[in-house]
Amino acid sequence: NALHTAGEMAFDAPITEAEAQPMFDILLIGFEDGVNRLVRVPLTQGQFNAVMSFAWNVGLDEDEDTKAEGLGDSTLLRKLNAGDYEAAAQEFPKWNKSGGKVTAGLIRRRAAEQAMFRSKVV
Repeated sequence: NALHTAGEMAFDAPITEAEAQPMFDILLIGFEDGVNRLVRVPLTQGQFNAVMSFAWNVGLDEDEDTKAEGLGDSTLLRKLNAGDYEAAAQEFPKWNKSGGKVTAGLIRRRAAEQAMFRSKVV
């Protein structure tokens, strides 16, 4: 699968916002399709938004191995697809490392995703 994480795109030269917007839209649609393929239970809008944010950051991980490198092989997805929404919510904070080190930015991001997932946005 060509979609790993949104941050993996590289450009040789600066581009304008007008040039970037269609590329962003294509990426976003790809991630939305990926989340819809992977998640097999109903989601509220808040839950969907949180899972999209998570996948956008860590990747879809739709490959053949079972190593949790993104949403596809994650315990978060496994618990979510089992219908255990609260157990899935508890998985967000566990994804707080970059390069093997806990980062304050990922702690904040995962807390925000967890809060969005638990929100009453329907």
